[in-house]
Amino acid sequence: MAATSTPMEVCHDTDFPSENICERSDENCAPPNDHNSATSESDTKILSYRNKPRQQEPRQNELSVLYTCNRDGACKAKPARVVPQTAMKVLDAPGIVDDFYHHPIDWSSRNALAVSLGSSVFLFDASSGRSEKLLTADDAVTCVRWAGEGAHLSVGLANGDIQIWDGLAQRQLRNLRGHKGSLGALAWNDHVLSSGSADAEIHNHDVRAREHLVGRLCGHADLICGLDYSTDGVLASGGNDNLVCTWDRAMTCSPLQTLTEHRAAVKALSWCPWQRHLLCSGGGSADRQVCLWSTSTGRLLMSTDAESQVTDIVWGRQERELLTSHGYSRNQLSLWKYPALVKCADLEGHAARIVGLAQSPDGSLVCSASSDETLRFWRVFSPSKERHDAHEDQPHSVNKSKIVKMR
Repeated sequence: MAATSTPMEVCHDTDFPSENICERSDENCAPPNDHNSATSESDTKILSYRNKPRQQEPRQNELSVLYTCNRDGACKAKPARVVPQTAMKVLDAPGIVDDFYHHPIDWSSRNALAVSLGSSVFLFDASSGRSEKLLTADDAVTCVRWAGEGAHLSVGLANGDIQIWDGLAQRQLRNLRGHKGSLGALAWNDHVLSSGSADAEIHNHDVRAREHLVGRLCGHADLICGLDYSTDGVLASGGNDNLVCTWDRAMTCSPLQTLTEHRAAVKALSWCPWQRHLLCSGGGSADRQVCLWSTSTGRLLMSTDAESQVTDIVWGRQERELLTSHGYSRNQLSLWKYPALVKCADLEGHAARIVGLAQSPDGSLVCSASSDETLRFWRVFSPSKERHDAHEDQPHSVNKSKIVKMR
């Protein structure tokens, strides 16, 4: 399907009505929207900028200077890190489904943001600020995930199918079938795409091969709603059975570890980018725990009560921190210091559940997608030098004007 270019428009409404959020055992607070009508209104209002939120006045930290030195003069205290409390940009995203189990957003290494809205997927060029529709499927889109090189996008559907798209040429390459339930999660490891579904199975697909299904992993008893690969090829999976499993690179049928600390569905999974065998997981509204695991031993290293449903996790390499997103009951982002999991800040602004996070290629920006039908961009971390050098010819700011060609 040919893509449709969508010019950006400025919206002036930056206030969101409060919503009553109700806790449900299946982690959802509201039934899914009508997917066929989710994107029926004019595309010109989709992924359009709102006015920049008003900046809060910085608050003086009275404890920022603990002492002075009795030398030639007072020692200068190291400046305290200031975390912006408001989003730097807000995009309208009508049609985001209020579903805990969905993964509606992912940011590619080429600086393109994929966003699922009902049964459609849009691409937002974070360099130029332009958006365009990539596809409209026959069923609801439940998850999107870019391959590591940033050119190929996997799209999971409620009917169990997986579409593979060339994001540069904007054409569909393959349709992968095999699951017997709605897609819950996707993760890439080079040319292997792993998919988890409501059929409680993980399928491994070699996207280069005609017969793509090369493995089937059975370690869960319910919907698989979280998947993530470590840099050395270990797969972590989270499910609606409250389990976290890890799988070795050989993809044997039995998991390496089965971690049982959580008391609700585990959708949020993220491997530490600077330390091997360190996995962070987050539980649903009956659990609310953020957990750090040593996957080499299966030992729980640290946990904390996040006080609300955990929907996603990203790491800040430079600051040695992690950012979690939340749903019921506070709909906030929380910043935590590693390894003690001491909370540094809460970032608020969404009026409803945050259903997913995506991190810019250099690691400095985080985009949060919410069922209040907005995307919010937060400047939380310092740029990672390694990732910045790897993509230094590509801008990483939503404010820069250089255009990354998508065709």
